[in-house]
Amino acid sequence: MQYRKFGKSPLNVSAIGFGAWAIGGSWGPQDEQDSLAALHRAIDLGVNFIDTAAGYGDGKSERLIAQVLKERSERVYVATKTPPLPGNWPPSPYDIAEERYPERYLRENVEERLRNLQTDRIDLLQLHTWTRAWNKNPRPFEVLRKLQAEGKIGLIGVSTPEQDQNSVIDLMRQGYVDAVQVIYNIFEQEPAAELLPVAAETGTGILVRVVFDEGVLAGKYTAQTTFAEGDFRNNYFAGDRLGRAAARVDKIKADVAPYGLTMPQVALQFALAHPAVSTVIPGIRNVYQAEANTAAADAAPLPADLLEKLHGHAWMRGFWYGGK
Repeated sequence: MQYRKFGKSPLNVSAIGFGAWAIGGSWGPQDEQDSLAALHRAIDLGVNFIDTAAGYGDGKSERLIAQVLKERSERVYVATKTPPLPGNWPPSPYDIAEERYPERYLRENVEERLRNLQTDRIDLLQLHTWTRAWNKNPRPFEVLRKLQAEGKIGLIGVSTPEQDQNSVIDLMRQGYVDAVQVIYNIFEQEPAAELLPVAAETGTGILVRVVFDEGVLAGKYTAQTTFAEGDFRNNYFAGDRLGRAAARVDKIKADVAPYGLTMPQVALQFALAHPAVSTVIPGIRNVYQAEANTAAADAAPLPADLLEKLHGHAWMRGFWYGGK
């Protein structure tokens, strides 16, 4: 396992972290023993960074992590997230920050995170979503700085809103956040334009999520793939989305074939190739995934010519163009 500096913080984190959404639920049936075994195996293999959230099984993911860490002697850093109070997701431009993230609520929610994780200090607390409408007066981060000064929180971060990831750049430049969790993958390459360079300039730690684009970039889905009832991917890949994505992955496979690499290796190494990236947090729900994902951290970096080819597979799905 390779380790990287986490922004300008003193943390050295594993290049591959443990994305803990699936062990909390929402990805179809999940056996609790598989979840516990996956966490243990990942730590065995050198993973020292786990990302979770209040909303992952209403705290279940956090509680499973706490159960495992009580049995381990290794220093493992845990990042979790506080969501805004119920309302628009992502927040509307007309929402008021202090109403969605009021101080009393933030304090109560952080205490709940501490109880679930069975700790007295959260290594990284992230606001789970944001809107650029709040950038002129980002009061919630002032509250988090108070909690940091009180010793409840180590580092402070934000998870980008999916439709406007660049909305957090001002927060980075103004020093409100120590870390940003961002979507960055072979399809979603927009962060390379500005967000990642700004992270390098400001010493902001970067957590990459959705590196497999919810599984399709691992190369295992086809247009006929189905998901269990209650699995959020039924909505993510609704209509013709899965077929269109799988067709694009086939084109990536054609470029990758001469190099003898697997799609998971290529997807993970693509994200790790950017020097601003601190850790990549693929979802892990069983021992096989723990082993496969961590092995990618020991693989050689992608050849420069392949990386250049992958740049050509960026897909701006938020806009309707004439072609597919």
